[in-house]
Amino acid sequence: MSEKKSYLKHLAEKNVRLDERDMFEYRKPIEIKTNVSKNADGSAFVKLGETQVIAGVKISVGEPFPDRPDEGTFIVNAEFAAIASPRFEPGPPGEDAIELARIIDRGIRSANAIDLKKLCIDSGKLVWIIFIDIYALNYDGNLVDASMLAAMAALKDARFPKLDGEKIVYGEKTDKKLPINSIPISCTFVRIGNAMIIDPNLKEEDASNCGLVVTCNENDEICALQKLGLEAINEDEVLKCVEIAIEKSKELRKYVG
Repeated sequence: MSEKKSYLKHLAEKNVRLDERDMFEYRKPIEIKTNVSKNADGSAFVKLGETQVIAGVKISVGEPFPDRPDEGTFIVNAEFAAIASPRFEPGPPGEDAIELARIIDRGIRSANAIDLKKLCIDSGKLVWIIFIDIYALNYDGNLVDASMLAAMAALKDARFPKLDGEKIVYGEKTDKKLPINSIPISCTFVRIGNAMIIDPNLKEEDASNCGLVVTCNENDEICALQKLGLEAINEDEVLKCVEIAIEKSKELRKYVG
């Protein structure tokens, strides 16, 4: 075990964190700015401590899936820009970026955050397709929660483009908002030594071997769970994380509005 990891473990056993936060306290400031891209149909910038993420929404049209002829769809992509961290390499998204996109997609989809039936234009022929692109701008831990906040803020900010027949009139937005049913919020925990903490910074992520992402909605319902790392998490730890996530998600949701 490295000296740095051993020191963080020693602190955690005393319920102390390097930045003096409580074990279940989010970093501050938490900042969200919307409409940060004039070319996107919706966009949001999120700053969680020193972690910075931007999300953009682009709305297109296309054919529905054959088994869901009366539903639109959405696709989440994530990219770790090389400027965000020396750890990120230029090029196509790596495994970590793909996994991040999957976690955000699963949380939004499981919460039924977007009313996909209201994205139907002509059943079996034409539906709205929503692309959610997430870019890490500065990486100091916990990209998941920052990305979920950015994705949901961008979706709330989005407006449908003008549609002429079956073609989008690019550059012309309407005042019509996306059909948002719910605002799912993710809360990320990691274990250092025997202690679980929320919203890990980069040093804390490096000192941990396992974690859990809990995504819940406004009704205190768990929409998705994602195990992180190689070590096992016991039932008591999961239940504790769920309990804390339900309360902390209410706090984070206020930033999205």
